[in-house]
Amino acid sequence: MRIEMTGIKKAFGPVPVLKGVDFELAAGEIHALMGENGAGKSTLMKILTGVHKADAGTIRVDGQDIEYKNPKLAEEAGIAFIHQELNILPDLTVTENLFLGRELKSRFGI
Repeated sequence: MRIEMTGIKKAFGPVPVLKGVDFELAAGEIHALMGENGAGKSTLMKILTGVHKADAGTIRVDGQDIEYKNPKLAEEAGIAFIHQELNILPDLTVTENLFLGRELKSRFGI
């Protein structure tokens, strides 16, 4: 899966938050979005996953323009945003904490 975000702009009222952000991800890559509080990291990911709508710019997944209407549709397409969460369950592994609430469901009691 290849994700390309180009020229993404977002303002909340008169306050510009994203001013033409470009961001790309390719299958197998790992990225970290880092910056100060208020830099727009979460806003960019919320635009990708359909929480917020961009004021301008394009999002392409595997070369196709997309705009997810909500996070469920993004997740069904294979894109999920794992929020920074300080309230983890210490008795679970990192993986178990990441997938908390998204565990695989068994079939036929297995």
